[in-house]
Amino acid sequence: MLIDDREIDLFINQKIIEKFSTESNFKTFTKAKLALEYLDSLDNQASLESMFFPDIILLDINMPEMNGFQFLNKFSELNSEKLNTIKIYMLSSTTNLKEIIDAEQHSACSGFIDKPLSVRRIQQITQEFVLD
Repeated sequence: MLIDDREIDLFINQKIIEKFSTESNFKTFTKAKLALEYLDSLDNQASLESMFFPDIILLDINMPEMNGFQFLNKFSELNSEKLNTIKIYMLSSTTNLKEIIDAEQHSACSGFIDKPLSVRRIQQITQEFVLD
């Protein structure tokens, strides 16, 4: 799942992921609140077979309405066993050291990734996911 308010960043990240694996499935959101509502709806589904369920979320920090940290806090409040398996990475071009440290230390965040996303970084993330 990709969450970023900039359409061009979503497009570029989709292409990078497709370059890594043509069989990847993903869902994109330009609003963190809508992504959170989608994830919350997954928790209420008896069966997830027909629904897209993300293994990994790449989340931008700076977005209007709900930023990445607000998303992480609300996601943490969902308190769902189904959703606990999702790895969330902050993907941002921020140079604000406090934001980077806060992302790395947030209990719902698996790590911080600098934009632009790269195939090499996607490989590292998927390896981390497999090892957990």
